[in-house]
Amino acid sequence: MLSSERRAQLLARLDEEGRATVDALARDLSVTPSTIRRDLARLAGDGVLVRTYGGAVVRTVAPGREAVDPQLAAKRAISVAAAALVEDGQTIAISSGTTALELARRLVDRQLTVITNALDVVGVLLDQPGIELVVLGGVVRPSMHSMLGHLPELALHELRADALFMGIGALSAEHGLMNDAIPEILTDRALRRAARACIVLADSTKLGSLAPAYVFGIDEVDTLVTDADADPQEVAALEAQGVRVILATSQERSIATT
Repeated sequence: MLSSERRAQLLARLDEEGRATVDALARDLSVTPSTIRRDLARLAGDGVLVRTYGGAVVRTVAPGREAVDPQLAAKRAISVAAAALVEDGQTIAISSGTTALELARRLVDRQLTVITNALDVVGVLLDQPGIELVVLGGVVRPSMHSMLGHLPELALHELRADALFMGIGALSAEHGLMNDAIPEILTDRALRRAARACIVLADSTKLGSLAPAYVFGIDEVDTLVTDADADPQEVAALEAQGVRVILATSQERSIATT
C-alpha cells in the first residue's frame, strides 16, 4: 500500500470514529506502530488532525479562528520563515495564537525542547520523537486554548529558553506589543523573561494597529517575522529601533529579509 493510500485510510477511520489509538490503527492497516506515528506526525503537521497521548483525534476548528481566516496563507508563510530560524538542539518557547500554531506544525520532525502554554501547540507536538515538550499548566482561556495565571508564571521562573516565538494581536513602533485579552499579559511577560531572544510572529494586518492590553515595548523584540504586505513605513520605524524584520513571501518557500 502506498503511503498516500494508507494516510487516506487512516483519515477515513478517524472521520468515521472521531478518534483512534496508534495500536488500533496499526492493527487495522497491517503496519507497525512506528509507521502510524510517522503518518500521524505528517497529518498533524498538515493541520488535519490533532495528536493525543497514544493516538489522534479529528481536528476541530474553534469558531472564528482558522476556518475563515483571510490571513492564513500569510501566517503559513511566516511560519516557514520562522522555522528557518530554529536550530536543532535548541530550547524554544512558543506562545499561543494561530501564527504560533502554524510554526509548531513546521517543527514536528525537529530535535528540540519546546516550552508552551498553548494547548493547540501541545496537540501538534505531543509524542513527536524529537520533541521534549514542557507544558505550562494554568487556567485555560477557552477561545485561545492558552493556559494563564499564577501557575505558568511560577513555572517560568524555573525555566530558560534560547528564544521565544510569540504571536501577538497588535504591534507598532510607537506603542509596542499589545493584545486584546488583558489576562494574557502577565503570562506573555513571563515567557519573555524566560527567553534569551524574542521573535514576534505577526501578519501585516497587525502592524501599526492598536489593542487595549499593553504587553511590552519594542525594545524587548529582537526579530519580527511578518509578510510581504507589511507597511514599509512601519517596517522602517521598527528597524530604526533595532528590530530585525523578515518579510515572508506567500509562496512559503522563500523569504526576503530587510
